[in-house]
Amino acid sequence: MQLSEAVQKRIINLCKEQNITLNKLSTNSGLPYSTVFSIFYGKSKSPKLATILHICEGFNIELSDFFKDQLFKDVEYEDE
Repeated sequence: MQLSEAVQKRIINLCKEQNITLNKLSTNSGLPYSTVFSIFYGKSKSPKLATILHICEGFNIELSDFFKDQLFKDVEYEDE
């Protein structure tokens, strides 16, 4: 699985687990809705680590918890 796909799926799973909408995640994380939307729907292929950190804040989890998921076990990085 590509890194961008793993990030996207992790956000989708966390939204489902916490019953959070994209709008609520955007508000909680302090990110523009368009940024969250782009990552959620796979339009952003390489979100910055700082952006993922803000998303973690929106979920009220640590950055390490975000990446502590089976999705990232065999992830591959895609070159742009």
